Amino acid sequence: MKVLISADMEGVTGVTFPDDCEPGHPRWEYHRRFLTDDVNAAIAGLAAAGATEILVNEAHADQRNLLLDRLDRRATLLIGTHKPLGMMEGVDRSPDAVAFVGYHTGAGQPGVLAHTYLPNTITAVRINGEPASEGRMNALLADEYGVPVILVTGDDLACEDARGWAPHAAHAVVKTCVDRYSAICLPPELSAARITEAAREGLTALPAPTGAIAPPAEGYTYEVSFDAAHLAPAACYIPGIVQTDPLTVRFTLPTMYEAIRCFRALTRVVTSAVENCYG
Repeated sequence: MKVLISADMEGVTGVTFPDDCEPGHPRWEYHRRFLTDDVNAAIAGLAAAGATEILVNEAHADQRNLLLDRLDRRATLLIGTHKPLGMMEGVDRSPDAVAFVGYHTGAGQPGVLAHTYLPNTITAVRINGEPASEGRMNALLADEYGVPVILVTGDDLACEDARGWAPHAAHAVVKTCVDRYSAICLPPELSAARITEAAREGLTALPAPTGAIAPPAEGYTYEVSFDAAHLAPAACYIPGIVQTDPLTVRFTLPTMYEAIRCFRALTRVVTSAVENCYG
């Protein structure tokens, strides 16, 4: 049985502040161990439930954060930037299930380090009118490949958010949100036990294969809002993206594969337009 793990960092044990997950910062170096430990805890549970092939896709920031020399030997690691499917690279390699480790809520929502792709700049993302976190986007893409989400780990609000887009997944709450930059955190050994048990439970209850889920007839409409008025026109450099108000753009594509790739391109273009002093 093949399982893909998509591993982010903001939802990892003990991570509560940007310095904790900003590559190059001393606090990031310290918390890389917790990222690796949370992933290893998931690997242990998946292996206990019968997983024979586990691929970990490192999905945070430059996607070079996890410590390979500490990785459970029952898994392999997909690490590095410029992956065509980003956080979901590997979903096209026919896994039987996917696990989301270290996930968080989306831009404009409450939750520890809540954001969508960009730390700030983007204030809201909606897909077909519904608020969309990275988890929801990635789950929709997994649906398109016929791969069920069987595990979500993160803070309590990330796991609550996941009930809307991965209702059959097991959830492991590793911290309780107080505000965007603080949380009540479990000690690593306790959160590891929670993650291992949830991973085992999620894969044990793996639903029967249903095949790929067809996109809605109307496709996927993204609406993306920004924190400064010069960013919406910049996003419109991409053909097919239109501005709907001073802070918001919209685009529609027929599949999630196309839509999520367009959204990733949008974040790259918008990032190039952000000014250090005025946003």
